[in-house]
Amino acid sequence: MANANYAYPSNSAQLFQHLQKQLLTFYTVYGGESLLAIEAADSIRIKARQNGYIEREIFTIDNQFSGSDLRLRGNSLSLFGEQRIMDLRVPSGKPGKEGSKAIEEYCCSLPPDTVTLVTLPQIEKKDKTTKWFKTLENMGPMISVSMVERNQLPDWIGQRLSIKNQRTTPDTLQFFAEKVEGNLLAADQEIKKLALLYPPGTLSFTQVKDAVLEVARYDVFKLSDAMVTGDIPRYTLVLKGLQGEGTATPLILTILAAQIRSLIMIRKGLNSGRPFTQLMNEAKVWGIRQKTMETAARRLGKKLLVDALLHTTKIDKISKGVAKGDTWDEFVQLGLRFTFKKN
Repeated sequence: MANANYAYPSNSAQLFQHLQKQLLTFYTVYGGESLLAIEAADSIRIKARQNGYIEREIFTIDNQFSGSDLRLRGNSLSLFGEQRIMDLRVPSGKPGKEGSKAIEEYCCSLPPDTVTLVTLPQIEKKDKTTKWFKTLENMGPMISVSMVERNQLPDWIGQRLSIKNQRTTPDTLQFFAEKVEGNLLAADQEIKKLALLYPPGTLSFTQVKDAVLEVARYDVFKLSDAMVTGDIPRYTLVLKGLQGEGTATPLILTILAAQIRSLIMIRKGLNSGRPFTQLMNEAKVWGIRQKTMETAARRLGKKLLVDALLHTTKIDKISKGVAKGDTWDEFVQLGLRFTFKKN
């Protein structure tokens, strides 16, 4: 149970400092920034393993969840008599009636020799007043993983580079942030790539530009170009290649959604008679891509584009486990939308 005299860590930075000194038996990690949530949860699991909690059991709790298995496993001894981690995941943030009851019952009778880790997405204000959430609050640290705002991203990238003993100029950090479109998973991949490509020290703009735009990310831009031109054979070919390479779906989704938003802005501007050059500057479309985007914006109707943007929201929910479906199949269906002309 929570100790009123102990200041629990409340964010990921405090959590990492806390884990250097001790390990408690109950943690909840929640928030909408997937990379930071994954890192926070992983740090708890790693500390638990270092302290002898070897066995691990995972339960996914949703509105179809039956608490009988959780009660059985919670009340039973570890299979090999070892300390264990109980990994309780609520991907939608809404455990449902039975799931809520199971969480409350579990917290009332915690199993011995066990570290419990509960992971949740961003929780709505009204859900924070529910009995099951209040129960979790009383059990131990609630680690809130906040979103990194767009204007904070250059500094965040700079801090991550410094961990790798690398640094670069503010202008280059701004370029870096714009290219990853606010996606921390994508940014983290590129930072790790830079650490592999270049030694510690100062990175030039050219080094960062070449690394961030090479291979996988270039293929994602190929995918977005094939999408807006309605070239479905090329689109599906590149998509399969990205899937085979294990490219993170949030990165793909971020770039496709950004392309669609640009098309919507350009289409609205063309409809209202705004200057073409001004529209392209605002959409940050340069060179030969200007003609491609103008052609697509004139060919594709506003309703089609808005529906496509809503489709990316559906894909995002599926990729996070909030909605049912196959993420890669939905990417194909999204591409097919651009083969038709609608007003």
